[in-house]
Amino acid sequence: MTLRQLATFATVARLGSVKAAARELAISEPAVSAAVGVLRKELGDDLYHREGHGLVLTAQGERLASLATEIGALARRAHGSLGEDGRVDRLLHIAVTGTVEEHVVGPLLAAFTERTPDVRATVEVQPAMRFAGLLNRRRADIVLGPRPGIAEAPGLVVVPFLRYRMVIVAPPGHRLAGRQDVAPAELATDRWLVGADGVERGSPTALYLRRAKIAPPDVRAFPSDAAALSAVAAGEGVMLALWHFTAAALRRGTVIRLAVRGTPVVDLWHASTLPDEHCLTGASALRRFTTTADATQAMAAPRHGVPAGIVRAPVHATLWHSVPRPAPDGAGPVELRIEGRAHRTSGGPSE
Repeated sequence: MTLRQLATFATVARLGSVKAAARELAISEPAVSAAVGVLRKELGDDLYHREGHGLVLTAQGERLASLATEIGALARRAHGSLGEDGRVDRLLHIAVTGTVEEHVVGPLLAAFTERTPDVRATVEVQPAMRFAGLLNRRRADIVLGPRPGIAEAPGLVVVPFLRYRMVIVAPPGHRLAGRQDVAPAELATDRWLVGADGVERGSPTALYLRRAKIAPPDVRAFPSDAAALSAVAAGEGVMLALWHFTAAALRRGTVIRLAVRGTPVVDLWHASTLPDEHCLTGASALRRFTTTADATQAMAAPRHGVPAGIVRAPVHATLWHSVPRPAPDGAGPVELRIEGRAHRTSGGPSE
C-alpha cells in the first residue's frame, strides 16, 4: 500500500462518498475506486459497504481510516518540516487556549527557542475540550492550557507549569467599589465581559459563575482579554481577569478590583503530550522546559513577541459575527460578539 492509496481511502471514509472524495482530491471516481480496491485486496476486507445513499465502514475499515488519517498527518508534517536548505527542523504543532496564546505562549516559545534554535512551531487556538482528541489523533504535538480530561486521555503525560490567579475587576465608579467581603450574588445582575475563551463551558469564568451560582442576564465576549479589559475600563461591565494581566490597569486606576468572596480564583495551566515514546522529541523537550525556572521567569516578564522565523501559523479565517448564545452557566440567552482570528503563512503544513 502507498501513502496516496491511504490518503484516498481516508478521504472516502471522512466524506462518506467516492464521488465527494474524487471531487476533493481532483481525480476521477474510477481512480478513487481503484486505490480502494488495492487496499481491499491487500487486506482481504471490503473496508466499507453501501447503505442507502451513504457508506458504512467495516470494523477493519474504521481501524484503517483512523490509521490512514494519522499516517497522512505525519507525512504532511515531515514534508513541512524539511527546510529549503535540506535541513530537517523539528516542527511542533502546539494547541493552546486563547488566554494562553494571549498571555503565555509568546515569551515561553521565545525562551525555549533560545535553547533549541532548530525548533519551528505552529500555534493554533483550540477549545480545551478538544485537547485530548488533538493529541490522540496527532493533530497536535503538545497542548498548553487546562488539564485534558482523564477519562478522555488516560495515557497522556500531563505536567502543571504555571499557577495563576484571577480577580474580578470593574470600572472605578462601580456601586461595590470599596466594599469588603462582597457576596457573589451581588454581581448577579451585572453585565459580565469575557475574552474569547469565556464562551467555552469549561472556561474559568464559566466555572466560577457556576460555582458561585450566578446566572448573569448579559454576557459579552470579546476577541481578547485586552479588549474585554478595555471595555471594563469604559464602564461596560465586570470581568474575571488574570491578576498579573490587570496589574498595570489597577495601578493606573482605570479599573478596580472588587473584594468578592471566594476570589482570587487560583488554578493551574498544564503542558500535555503523548508519552515520550510516542511524541516528538521537541514536544517532550518543551513540556519539560515549561516547568523550569527559566520558563517561569520568561512568562512573568513583560510580554514580547516571538522571532518570526520560528513560527509557522496555521491557516484559518477571520470572521466577525454577533449571535445569541447561552450564558456560560447554561442560563438564558445573551448576546455574544465573537471574533475568530487567523493567519496564513507560507511553508507550514495545512491539515
